Amino acid sequence: MRRSVQFQSAEQVAGGGRGGSAQRQEPLRTEFGFELPRGYVDESGAVHRTGVMRLATARDELVPLRDDRVRENSAYLSVVLISRVVTRIGTVEDVHPGVIEDLFASDLAFLQDFYRRINAEGHTRAAVTCPSCDEEFAVNLAGGRLGES
Repeated sequence: MRRSVQFQSAEQVAGGGRGGSAQRQEPLRTEFGFELPRGYVDESGAVHRTGVMRLATARDELVPLRDDRVRENSAYLSVVLISRVVTRIGTVEDVHPGVIEDLFASDLAFLQDFYRRINAEGHTRAAVTCPSCDEEFAVNLAGGRLGES
């Protein structure tokens, strides 16, 4: 299920809709593209690196708590949760816990951090400082090739 939604702020609604606010609101992004550091290797040996993660709902965070695998091993929570919000990895659209289990550890760690960033902070940009010149700039953690931002 893919959605793109644009919500109006309370000020826009009170001001009579879209034209009532002097500032233009950005549409709410519900899906975010990413590129895995290593990639998911499917059963045929194909490597899939790009994918899409959607914003989590309250249900996404509650349902895994009823999963027997999570009850037996709390570390499995992130596997079930990530499998609920990743909508695609490469050409694989049926992303389930088994797919997430087969990711390399570095890719799972990347997706866990990506989940936290888009759901808690609302964006995939991070402020960084160059260790050589102390220049401050922002990088997009959503993916891209090494050295790109």
